[in-house]
Amino acid sequence: MAPRPQSSAAGVLALLSEPEPLLKEHALKALNALVPQFWAEISEHIELIESLYESEELSKDAHNSAALLASKLYYYLGDYDEALSFALGAGNAFEAEGRTPGAQEYVETVISKAIDRYVAARREEQTEGGGKVDPKLQNVIEGIFRRCIQDGEYKQAIGIALESSRLDVIEHIYKLTNDISLLSYTMEAVIDTGFSLSYRDQVLKFLLPLFPPPTVNTHSPHVHSLTRLLVTLSSPELTVPLLTSLVPDDKLLAYQFAFDFVEGGSQDFLEAIRNDLPGEEGEHQAIYETLRRILAGQQSVKLYLEFLKRNNKVDMLILKHTKDSLEPRSSIYHTALSLQNAFMHSGTTSDTFLRENLEWLALASNWSKFTATAALGVIHKGHFQEGMNILGPYLPQPNGGESGIPGAAYSEGGALYALGLIHAGCGSGRQVEGYLRDALKAATVEVVQHGAALGLGVAGMGGKNAEAYEDLKQVLYSDSAIAGEAAGYAMGLIMLGTADPTAADEMLVYARETQHEKIIRGLAIGLAFIFYGRQEQADATVKELLAEKDPILRYGGVYTLALAYAGTANNDAVRKLLHIAVSDTSDDVRRAAVTSLAFLLFKNPSSVPRIVQLLSESYNPHVRSGATLALGIACAGTGLQDAVEILEPMTKDSVDFVRQGALIALGMVLVEQSEASSASMASTRTLYHKVIGDKHEDPVARFGATLGQGLIDAGGRNVTINLQSRAGSRNTSAIVGMVLFSQFWYWYPLAHCASLAFQPTGIIGIDGNLDAPKFDFISNARPSLFAYPPPTKPPKKETVTKVAAAVLSTTAKQKAREKKKAADNGEAMDTDEKKEADVEMKTDEASTSTQKQGEITPKSRREPSFEKLSNFSRVTPAQMPHIVFPADGRYQPVRAVSAYPAPKGGKVNANGVKLTSEKYAGGGGILVVVDTRPDEEAEYIDLSTIHAVHTADGVTVEIREGGPDPPEPFEYPFDNDT
Repeated sequence: MAPRPQSSAAGVLALLSEPEPLLKEHALKALNALVPQFWAEISEHIELIESLYESEELSKDAHNSAALLASKLYYYLGDYDEALSFALGAGNAFEAEGRTPGAQEYVETVISKAIDRYVAARREEQTEGGGKVDPKLQNVIEGIFRRCIQDGEYKQAIGIALESSRLDVIEHIYKLTNDISLLSYTMEAVIDTGFSLSYRDQVLKFLLPLFPPPTVNTHSPHVHSLTRLLVTLSSPELTVPLLTSLVPDDKLLAYQFAFDFVEGGSQDFLEAIRNDLPGEEGEHQAIYETLRRILAGQQSVKLYLEFLKRNNKVDMLILKHTKDSLEPRSSIYHTALSLQNAFMHSGTTSDTFLRENLEWLALASNWSKFTATAALGVIHKGHFQEGMNILGPYLPQPNGGESGIPGAAYSEGGALYALGLIHAGCGSGRQVEGYLRDALKAATVEVVQHGAALGLGVAGMGGKNAEAYEDLKQVLYSDSAIAGEAAGYAMGLIMLGTADPTAADEMLVYARETQHEKIIRGLAIGLAFIFYGRQEQADATVKELLAEKDPILRYGGVYTLALAYAGTANNDAVRKLLHIAVSDTSDDVRRAAVTSLAFLLFKNPSSVPRIVQLLSESYNPHVRSGATLALGIACAGTGLQDAVEILEPMTKDSVDFVRQGALIALGMVLVEQSEASSASMASTRTLYHKVIGDKHEDPVARFGATLGQGLIDAGGRNVTINLQSRAGSRNTSAIVGMVLFSQFWYWYPLAHCASLAFQPTGIIGIDGNLDAPKFDFISNARPSLFAYPPPTKPPKKETVTKVAAAVLSTTAKQKAREKKKAADNGEAMDTDEKKEADVEMKTDEASTSTQKQGEITPKSRREPSFEKLSNFSRVTPAQMPHIVFPADGRYQPVRAVSAYPAPKGGKVNANGVKLTSEKYAGGGGILVVVDTRPDEEAEYIDLSTIHAVHTADGVTVEIREGGPDPPEPFEYPFDNDT
């Protein structure tokens, strides 16, 4: 006979009042098992249970049982702090509870609370006058560490250790496992999470000596991690010893580190390394001179320029369709095409489209002329050696006279802006800053001042040049709306990331005094630049700006918050932006708050669609517009399907500027995707073609489609948009570029700054002499997955179709009688029906013939699972993990090609392509290779410029420029009166 289920705990509770201690001990143990079922009834006696815990007449085991019972009751009552306090007093009883079936949820909740309390106690302990951590709490945490290590849950233990500043635990785990990937995991966790700057630097300095010394022979897998660590610290004192330790035996690895530092390091960091490298005469002088040359940054720029020229795959028919569809006399359309051409040809130095369409160029006027001239800076981006020659006809003359285009202030301003874009991030900014400063001081027209200020800010980004800052301040104080706006942006760019209190105060005071909205906006974004990456150091300024009555200053406060915590995914910052996005009284501020989420979350793009999903459905169109750019910037280059699925319906939104944002964002997300890897690629290109060609579509949406089409094919289809450097650190130029690009809402010329975020994607192999040898490597993926888009087919000539003649009913009846009569006579009539039957028969024969031919065409063969690529080939970020250098190959890279392994498992799309949300930061780029057969004669790539030009009639022509000679200059045929 089965025992009856227990319906009450009253009998056991009664034993608690018995005088005999053994009965009380028995009752406490029995009640522990009954708590999940009868906690409500038992909780009425909680005071008695607490008194038993404090009683001295019971044994230690009974004390522990009473404490555990009280802890469980408080857990069920929802008071987790009290539950933890009694659990700490339960000693071994709580540890044993972890092995009891059904108690898992209770134990996990209490442990989670214990970790939170321990972290808080450790932080308090480390402050002056802080108290000691409770020994009981310490014992529980030590037990957690032991269990994690025994179970192999090393990352969980490292996470707790990081939060609680227990670096000794991290060192113990590494020495136990000797696993370098755990050091890399720790480094990424402390950089990419919202830890304070001081603690972050403390952890990184602790980790650095734990990494084993890298060498060429061991193909050290942690070169990416070391690079990111040193770039983040930006400490020459720690970086120079690493480089000198590699000279001379591992000089190739030193060169690789130098190239990687250039990818993510700030200009002052790189300059400090160059200055601190040994300079004395000696046997290693040549190696150090080569290192200095690499660290100057210009070597990298030249190699990427060569890569973009060689692989230029711009489809000229797309540009031709845009030009034919958009009315050139409309300023917005002329600007849109200028931007599209600039994006598509960015860094390729190919101005073929401009040369072939001089009549279109001549229609530019005023600010569209400024934008068209500035486009030359994007097209020739990085061509710093010839920048002055290319822009010579448009620049102001040094003697104060007019440029080659009389009276063209807009051309002069655009040319000065273009000069800054050409030199941005080249390490050559200092050389051109003097020229731009002189032009700024000499200019008397505000348009020229505007261009000179923008150019000076972009070229001198982060340079902290006090003289340039003072020159810009004088322009600002002239209180010209146009010149002052550019000065505001540029002052922030010059002092980027300095958190300079004097500059910040000066800018904020003037922003409150001036009456010009344009100047206030320039200063507001300039303030955000000053606090870039400063995290908690920006909190006071952010609080002050967000409390301002002027919505433009609150707008600046939003960007200040986003840039201060850029890439950290800081929870408090995300929470604050989401609150502003739904509560601020200004639509502009709300839109900026949603867009700014991208700058916090770009290192984890897969989280962004989930966060902005509801915002994308907001009743407020400005919030919806912000959501489009947030998805575009954060998920740029990933092809993330979740993002595309949100954006595609928004291209049909009822509000024009929401459609504009969605069309631009799709171009960002799908850049460098193929039709095989993204199911939305073909439909998006068709959509761009349709919107641009639809004369009834709103101009704002057509502008968005034009920009989106330029972004999806940016840099001759050889660049991606990435806010991280290849080493995984923040890409400062790209982040700044995207913030400025986002201001196109107010000022179209700033859209050119999107080019600062364009990152060439390829394998560029060079040897110890910085020459490019010829070699091949393997991509272990189907070629179609990462193929260039097929070229657009020229439109077919429309054939005139014969309209069927109208047939009267009487005629039809007559024909029917004649047909019947002919049938009776057994004759065939030459009627329309007979002709149609003949045509149908011929068509069927032709299709059958075509089908038979198709059975033996190469297209029906199975696609290979790999392809062989040569040096200087395009390799997309998603393709990078699939790249392999053959083991028997002559040239081998000195570091891993990719920072991350190829994705395994997971979902697949309709084409059988693995879907991954991983942001492939790191890898590729410039690879220093070691020659394993140095005795053999080597073949080298001729680095004299070769670039392919696809003409409008579909013909591909290769043009060779002899070495460093500049392209033949030409002048825009601008009307001198405008």
